[in-house]
Amino acid sequence: MEVPLHQGFVLAVTITREAIDEFRRFQRDKEVNSQLYSKLTIRGKVQVKSSDIQVGDLIIVEKNQRVPSDMVFLRTSEKAGSCFIRTDQLDGETDWKLKVAVSCTQRLPALGDLFSINAYVYAQKPQLDIHSFEGTFTREDSDPPIHESLSIENTLWAGTVVASGTVIGVVIYTGKETRSVMNTSNPKSKAGLLDLELNQLTKALFLALVALSVVMVTLQGFVGPWYRNLLRFLLLFSYIIPISLRVNLDMGKAAYGWMIMRDESIPGTVVRTSTIPEELGRLVYLLTDKTGTLTQNEMVFKRLHLGTVSYGPDTMDEIQNHVVDSYSQTHSQAGGNTTSSTPPRKAQSSAPKVRKSVSSRVHEAVKAVALCHNVTPVYESRAGAATDAEFAEVDQDFSDENRTYQASSPDEVALVQWTESVGLTLVNRDLTSMQLRTPSGQVLTYCLLQTFPFTSESKRMGVIVRDESTAEITFYMKGADTAMSTIVQYNDWLEEECGNMAREGLRTLVVAKKALTEEQYQDFESRYNQARLSLHDRALKVAAVVESLEREMELLCLTGVEDQLQAGVRPTLEMLRNAGIKIWMLTGDKLETATCIAKSSHLVSRTQDTHIFRPVTSRGEAHLELNAFRRKHDCALVISGDSLEVCLKYYEHEFMELACQCPAVVCCRCSPTQKARIVSLLRQHTGRRTCAIGDGGNDVSMIQAADCGIGIEGKEGRQASLAADFSITQFRHVGRLLVVHGRSSYKRSAALGQFVMHRGLIISTMQAVFSSVFYFASVPLYQGFLMVGYATVYTMFPVFSLVLDEDVRPDTAMLYPELYKDLTKGRSLSFKTFLVWVLISVYQGGILMYGALVLFESEFVHVVAISFTALILTELLMVALTVRTWHWLMVVAQFLSLGCYVASLAFLNEYFDVAFITTVTFVWKVSAITVVSCLPLYTLKFLRRKLSPPSYSKLTS
Repeated sequence: MEVPLHQGFVLAVTITREAIDEFRRFQRDKEVNSQLYSKLTIRGKVQVKSSDIQVGDLIIVEKNQRVPSDMVFLRTSEKAGSCFIRTDQLDGETDWKLKVAVSCTQRLPALGDLFSINAYVYAQKPQLDIHSFEGTFTREDSDPPIHESLSIENTLWAGTVVASGTVIGVVIYTGKETRSVMNTSNPKSKAGLLDLELNQLTKALFLALVALSVVMVTLQGFVGPWYRNLLRFLLLFSYIIPISLRVNLDMGKAAYGWMIMRDESIPGTVVRTSTIPEELGRLVYLLTDKTGTLTQNEMVFKRLHLGTVSYGPDTMDEIQNHVVDSYSQTHSQAGGNTTSSTPPRKAQSSAPKVRKSVSSRVHEAVKAVALCHNVTPVYESRAGAATDAEFAEVDQDFSDENRTYQASSPDEVALVQWTESVGLTLVNRDLTSMQLRTPSGQVLTYCLLQTFPFTSESKRMGVIVRDESTAEITFYMKGADTAMSTIVQYNDWLEEECGNMAREGLRTLVVAKKALTEEQYQDFESRYNQARLSLHDRALKVAAVVESLEREMELLCLTGVEDQLQAGVRPTLEMLRNAGIKIWMLTGDKLETATCIAKSSHLVSRTQDTHIFRPVTSRGEAHLELNAFRRKHDCALVISGDSLEVCLKYYEHEFMELACQCPAVVCCRCSPTQKARIVSLLRQHTGRRTCAIGDGGNDVSMIQAADCGIGIEGKEGRQASLAADFSITQFRHVGRLLVVHGRSSYKRSAALGQFVMHRGLIISTMQAVFSSVFYFASVPLYQGFLMVGYATVYTMFPVFSLVLDEDVRPDTAMLYPELYKDLTKGRSLSFKTFLVWVLISVYQGGILMYGALVLFESEFVHVVAISFTALILTELLMVALTVRTWHWLMVVAQFLSLGCYVASLAFLNEYFDVAFITTVTFVWKVSAITVVSCLPLYTLKFLRRKLSPPSYSKLTS
């Protein structure tokens, strides 16, 4: 039987492809598992494979080496007792994080002493959250026992890279319990809409196959062992089921992927999921992140507001003058001595506040911005300099050329770079101190007593510093206006100015300070340390202690930082909107900034109104707001994450219905899980295809939830682009990816799929006609190699060359994005087009077979020869009929197949009578049958193009 042969080939191709992928994964895993690390034992260092590392081992990790498993950081070669690690593979952030060694073990004189102490580590059970950890370190053999609280800053998670020094840690979690493994969700395999539609058609074909076989057996009259005949018919007609469809489509998809990656206009694009390029041509909703996707995530300091005065980019030099003035005054008072006016200042602080001069207020504000952050200046050591240790001693001049700043967010770096530009430079920072250089070159040292890092809940960060020269203790704090407005003293301008800045598209931060006395600070410190050691509700207790300080703070200034739009964002969004794609922006940012970016990027067009959904908390409020929104027409919706939650809880269906009618939707203050939820809701409610675009670790869940995920390799690292189906380097490439590649992939696959079905149907029709003429005999029409050859060598190249077909030139498609709208209706492949192809196949199969039977002379061999040759020619002509734009490779494929067939006629003498094939009668009979089978279709196609041409042909003519 020749069917298994053919199916075997098909399965072999698919299996081989999967096997290669699987083998590559296996090699990658093996490579990771067999990396060698140094393990510290009582007898010294031993090399171990990373797969053999166990909990409790002491592992040494060198600079630029990846951490093999989750560890508690015991000691480092750096003097400061801390090290930097790069976490881009873990949370998608490109900045370095500072980690601190457990002080008890860092203080030990030598490495070997780790074995002479008796200590243990308590760690909580494995958790998902990579940003939190609770544990304690206890040393029992000292008197009294030392207890140290361990938090996130004492841990080194697997997958991070050590960026400075050599570190030693004790392993606490391995394998499936490590944070990085617990956070990888198993991504579901995505199936494209086209594949699902083809599956439906294949099911229909299967039913047709069964029906046809039953009809044949019925016409036989259920004679003899009829069920055996039924099975024989099932096998004979099994060509109806297009098994090679999968292989052809898979190869087609690989070809599209290759074309996308080779496209000069969108360099750097990578196709990571090769199964869904056609999805790009069917998208209706595009959900995009804001920071780093629409904007560059490159911050520029634009505005400093002090309540009564505001400084913009053109008046920064005034600030510089104020800073220079205030530092030169302190100098002259003290006669060059830095411990200036200490006694008078002390007296003044208890007296009622005198209105300060503008100059001193500017100076205070700049100083606060320069101190309140967690930025670290990093110096690239110059070539030829001495080793690190000596180098640090020698080079105290902190030269400007080779200084770069490392911080956890680009906003922070922008602020510190700005203070440098106005004369107050951050030159050094370690765990306990910070050094600023004044315009006159004098270095001020501040002792860092506490840092309270920024969290998404608190939306603020603070530091407590002691000025070494005056011994004054100050608590500085900066944060979002929503969080800070309740903390600072009463004022009448903050809210209004924040609103104004947000309308200009600036990200605002409020900066405040509070002077503390030594007693106040000591009291705070003891309560704070106590809270940090508690095992239950540690986070809550710590927050409560910090909040006790956050009262009646003095408002210093408001800073505005601009996030610049990416290149080509406006025209791209404009184009996508014309293509009928609805764009939703999901961002974690503030409502005002989000609205502003939406307007400046033309996500919401100039003429449109925006409806800002008021914050709602209960069912009744949500009902009223939805009714208010329902009355507006053609207006963009702006809604915050928590209001969205309320609406979805009570009025999911109504809300989605209204939102889907909007031309644009902006959701701000969204958490990563909310983003993913919105995507899945859109898919359920509309049944349309969605696409998500993002660039950071926080967009991964949204990208995986969408039908088609696109990642941008941005500032925030590569996590999103690795999790996505397609990764691009710039947002503006999306336009071409969808309008050109999405369109052609979908059109080509639709043509290819239907053609492969036609190829199977036509031969099954011939078999059916043949069997019915010969008294319903279940005898195959074509034997052995003819069938295999028909599906492979003779017709494969031309049919597959449909992959190169294009109905519209790329530049036309880019110029008229409206053409994309037609694709979303899915008219290129539907039951209607499928039935047309079925009719064509039945007509052609019937003509070919009846023609051969009518024209054959005496021998049955002649029927086979005539009909098979005509069949091959018909297939080749049909490919030519389907093609819309010729490509030289298509012509090559046509002639190659014809050549193969003619050449193989010489060897197929067991099937054909070679003497007969060379006669004139054979040639005219074949030609006549082929003309009858193809000419009517050519005429029909010609008439159709004249009478109802497709929309794109009007543009190209």
